[in-house]
Formats: sequence, structure tokens, C-alpha cells
Amino acid sequence: MPGMWYGFESKGELNATGVGLSMEILHLFSYFKYQKMLMESHQHYHHQTNDKKYEHHNIHAGHDHGSMIDDFRRRFWISLALSIPVLIFSPMIQQFLGFSISFPGMEYITAAISTIIFFYGGWPFLAGFVSEVKEQNPGMMTLIALAITVAWAYSTATVFLVQGMSFYWELATLIVIMLLGHWIEMRSIAGASRSLELLAKMMPSDAHLLHGEHIMDVPVSKLKIGDIILVKANEKVPADGTIEEGESYLNESMLTGESKPVKKGKGEEVIGGAINGNHSIKVKVGKTGEDSYLKKVINLVQEAQQSKSKTQNLANKAARWLTFVAIGVGLITLTVWLILGKDFNFALSRMVTVMVISCPHALGLAIPLVVAISTVVSANNGLLIRNRTAFENARNISALIFDKTGTLTEGNFGVSRVQSLSDINEEQLLQWAATLEQHSEHPIAKGVVEKAKEKDLNLMEVIDFESITGKGIKGKIEGNEILVVSPGYLRENEIEIPQEAISDKAETVVFVIKEHKLLGFIALADKIRPESVGAVKVLQEKGIKIYMATGDNEQTAKAVSDKLGLDGYYAEVLPHEKQDIIRELQSQGAFVAMTGDGVNDAPALAQANIGIAVGSGTDVAAETADIILVNSNPKDIVNLILFGRATYSKMVQNLLWATAYNIIAIPLAAGILYPNFMLSPAVGAVFMSLSTVIVAINAQLLKTSLKNEK
Repeated sequence: MPGMWYGFESKGELNATGVGLSMEILHLFSYFKYQKMLMESHQHYHHQTNDKKYEHHNIHAGHDHGSMIDDFRRRFWISLALSIPVLIFSPMIQQFLGFSISFPGMEYITAAISTIIFFYGGWPFLAGFVSEVKEQNPGMMTLIALAITVAWAYSTATVFLVQGMSFYWELATLIVIMLLGHWIEMRSIAGASRSLELLAKMMPSDAHLLHGEHIMDVPVSKLKIGDIILVKANEKVPADGTIEEGESYLNESMLTGESKPVKKGKGEEVIGGAINGNHSIKVKVGKTGEDSYLKKVINLVQEAQQSKSKTQNLANKAARWLTFVAIGVGLITLTVWLILGKDFNFALSRMVTVMVISCPHALGLAIPLVVAISTVVSANNGLLIRNRTAFENARNISALIFDKTGTLTEGNFGVSRVQSLSDINEEQLLQWAATLEQHSEHPIAKGVVEKAKEKDLNLMEVIDFESITGKGIKGKIEGNEILVVSPGYLRENEIEIPQEAISDKAETVVFVIKEHKLLGFIALADKIRPESVGAVKVLQEKGIKIYMATGDNEQTAKAVSDKLGLDGYYAEVLPHEKQDIIRELQSQGAFVAMTGDGVNDAPALAQANIGIAVGSGTDVAAETADIILVNSNPKDIVNLILFGRATYSKMVQNLLWATAYNIIAIPLAAGILYPNFMLSPAVGAVFMSLSTVIVAINAQLLKTSLKNEK
């Protein structure tokens, strides 16, 4: 977003004349850059980093969105008040309204007031012009600054140096309307950004810290990992952690979208910001600050607001070229009319009209407003958009690969069978497996550990613990090397899979190995999500091929695939093999989306045209995915595609309208049909406003479109 940082954030393009919402979001272009700098300055403050690259952002740390809105509001009202006498003293306005006012020195007073308006009210646009010139990337601000500068300079010359009609009234109204648009636009942006403020407010400011039997109220910022805090009934949980004592229902709907309060007890995780039920609980702090779930969600929303799509870049490029055209046609218009013998005032009037009409306000408004609306609506529907390009491209998805566990299935594994294939008993087999699995966060691991707890088995100490990517885990227990691995590991090491482990049920089987000897296996069952059936059906109706890639065994994969009616499945695949599958589909011309839990699926998420992470808050998901599904619900992918299609369609409509308008209006403004028709600055202003108002209204209709799509 070239040349859009103006010191105090006045960017944007307002309707170069007319009234209207037109201008409103135009400086969204520049706002995104402002947001980026503002976010970085906030990060600088929170992290208190010494990194030099952040130091310059401190300058802006005191600037908040509210002060920017206040600045535009103040400039607008002052300029509006000053514009009233300018309009009253204008001979053109007097003639138009049928009254007459004249007194000695009136033109000098008008010139003085207009000069104040030009420098005070027009300063944001003049500063923007300088910024664009420095970056050698002239754009909308250049065009606006040129228009008001030409109007002011010529009008001042008519007062003190040459004969002619001044354009002070046009200068004043142009600046006032631009400032009004910026003010409206900034308020709109504040509304779009309010979700961040609401998220931040969800976290309480204080926590009840336990020191033995003593309770001390401390700021949440002072909490450390490992602290024990008391969460009283109906209070908000101040930090992510696990319940150490007590049992209660927690309302996490504002965080995860889960509408029903969730019953949680000892050992279960709670999220900061959740509302506790009617019983107090003691929580051991597990994450604070930047690592907390809520903070990650806030960061994801910030990222979405800062990111720019290719379509957005196309709009910027179109606006840039239109600026060159406007300046070129404006100068040509001035030159041609002078050559044809028209007086300078007429020629200048044509040139100014061209520049006013050519300001690509509708073009600038077309994309940012649509994107802002779609981002907010998507977030409200459980879609956190990190990459807008991916969001817009969701309409192109032709193949969708699901990871199984936690995506198509609930991810809550329960042990269905434990079978020993050696001289050790099943309890010892489960004990060794659970001892290793307690160090893993995988849903399978949790299922094994839960089963061991049910049987009151003591978990032992593990040394040299190691994760075998995509294959399992290993470590030493009482001096013995124990492995808990997938069927793929057995195949890779040429260990025969026992017949007892093969089942036509949708079971996931892990094998326990001691010193290269297969001791037995543990089978776990995972339920298919009720939403998965409907989601797969709708996606297939949209012409999308649905596949599943899982590390699970062939039998489990086939059972799930058959039940859901998938177009195909890949079983017992490793992370790099998922990536290879995506490459193969891409080589066949498919536009591939990949969904996964953001852990072992990271390579595939990165390889896919669109990476969709389920299970919010995971570090890898935040780094590799383009879209985050807050609720881990496959139905949300349907919304993603439908929303993406509706958003893109609305963008195209706005771009076509804005571009078509300028193609017609510029020649008319230049006077190509003179003397039969001449587009005056006033009429041009009305039509320019109409163009941007139509674009703004059309963008607002996106909300209805998205609701209908849902």
C-alpha cells in the first residue's frame, strides 16, 4: 500500500466532490498500513523488546484509532464552519440560489478563509501526496492533492494577479466532503475493529492468586505459569490452564462458539475469558500473555485486518493507472482547449472537472469495504481469516483433503481393546503405553492415558522421550526402550501386523514395542462428527472432490470413508506423504484445500493452495494455515467456500461499476461532446458521489448475501 502513511493517518480518497458515503472507506488502503504499524507499536509495548527494528514504532504508540477519528471530526467541523461564508460569498452560488451579497474586500476575506481551509482541512491530502511522491508511486492522494492545489492556486491568482472566476467554493466543498468521508470511514473501521476490543475486554484484569490458604488479588499480567488461582462462581477465568481442584460448568461460547456450557473437572483445560458456572474451581496457570488462546485469536484477527489480497492489489494497480490517465487527460484537456482558443478559466474548469471525476474513489471503495464486511461476518461465523487471498480463492477449490482425527471425527478417542501378544499382561501393556503417551498432546494419547487412570495404573518416569514424526513416540522406561507406534511404522520396519489388530470397525490401532519386539496393541474408537455427513454432501454438490488423508490404518480409514461417502481416501500416510498427495492433485490441475490439526499436517497445510487449520490456538496452525476454524467444525468449511464466492462476486461487481463509470465520465468531463453537452464540475460531483454511494450500498448488501449463503 504505497504512500499511505501520513503521520496522523489521514488517508483515503473522498469523493472528489459529491456528498456521500463515497469517500468513506477509501482510505482503507492506507488504513491497513496504519493498522500494521499500530499493531507493531502495540507489540513493541507489550513485549518491551530491544530489537532496533521496532524502535520507530514507538512514535505512534500514543496514537489510537479514537484519536484519529477525533482528528477527522475536528477538521471536518472546523472546515465546514469556514466553508459557509465561502459559499455565501461565491458569485456562482449566489447566482444559483438567486441572492446577492457584496461588500468591499469580500474577495480578500474569501481568499483568506479558503487558504485556511486549504492548509488545515487539506493537510491530510497534501501530506499523502508528499508520501506518494517519495515512494515514487503516485495514486489517489496525488490526484486529490493536485485537484485542490490547482483550485486554490488559480483562485488565489484571480484575486491578486489575473482576471477570472475563482474556484474557492469548489475547493472548500471538496475538502469538507473528503474530511466527512474520512470521518465516516474511520468510524466504520472502528466498528470493524471493535471485535478486537471486545475480545480484549473478555479477559478480566485481576486474578485471585493462592498462596497456601491465603488469597491475594493480583493483576492478570503478574501471573506466571504454574501459579494456582481461584476462580469463583460466575467469574471469568483469568488465564489458560488446567483445573487442579473442583468441578464446574464453563461457558466458552464467546471463545469457541460452543453454545452449551461444558462440564469440566480436575485435569481438564480451561480457557482464559471463559465464564465459570456456579461452583468455584482452582486452576493451575498453563499459558499467559502472548501464548494464551485469547491472545492468539486477537493476533489472528489483527493479521486478517492487516493482510492484503491479490484482488486488493489489482484494485490498487487499477487506481494507480487511472491516476496516470486522469493526470494525463487533465493536462491534455487544458492544453487542447487553450490551443482551440478557449480562455484559461474555461480550460482550467475542464481540467479540474476531469481530475475531480477521475478520482478513483469508487474503485478504492469497491474492495476494502467488501473485505472489511466479509472478514467481520466470517469471524462471527467461526472463520478467522489470516490470508485474504486464500479466502477469496476459496471459490476455486476443486479438491478438499480432510485429516480424519478431530476434523471429520470428534477426536475423543476411547480405548476399545487392549490385547497382549506376548507374555506381559494387558495392564502392563497399557501402563507402559500410557506412561509414554502422557508426554503427548495427541487425542490418541489422551485416550490411552484416560484408560490407564480409570484402572488406577501408576505412570512411571520416562527418560529420552522422543516423538517419531508421523509414526509414534518412544522413550526409556525402567531402562527399557518402549515405542508406541502406528501401523505405518511396522510396515516400514518390516514387522508383520498381527491379524488380531485388523478389524472392519472404525478403530485406530497403536502398537507397543519393547526392544524391537512387538508386545501387543491398543485399539481406540473415535466417533464421526454428526456435522461431517452434511458438510461432505454439500461440498460434493458444489462440485468439490472430497478426500481423506490419515495416518490411521486401512480398515479405519475405509470405514470412515464409506460412511461419509468420500471420493477417496489415503491411509497410513506420513506428513510428507500428505504433502506428496497434494502435489499430485495439483499437478493434475486441482485447486487443493487441506484441513488438519496444525501439528503433523503442517507440511500439507503449507503445500495446499489453501491451508485450513482446525483446533484453534495451536502454534503450528497459526504459522502455516490461511484460515482457522474456531469450532473445528467441517460445516464451517462450507461457509468458507460460500462466503468466499459471495465476497469475490461482490468485489467484481464493484470493480466493474467503478471502472465503467470512470471510462464514461472522463471523456465527458474533458468536453468531448462540447458544445452539445458539457459535464460541469457540480454535475460531475453529483455523479461521482452517486458512483461511490452505489458501490458502498452494494458492499453493504454483502451482509445479506452472506446470510443467504449460510
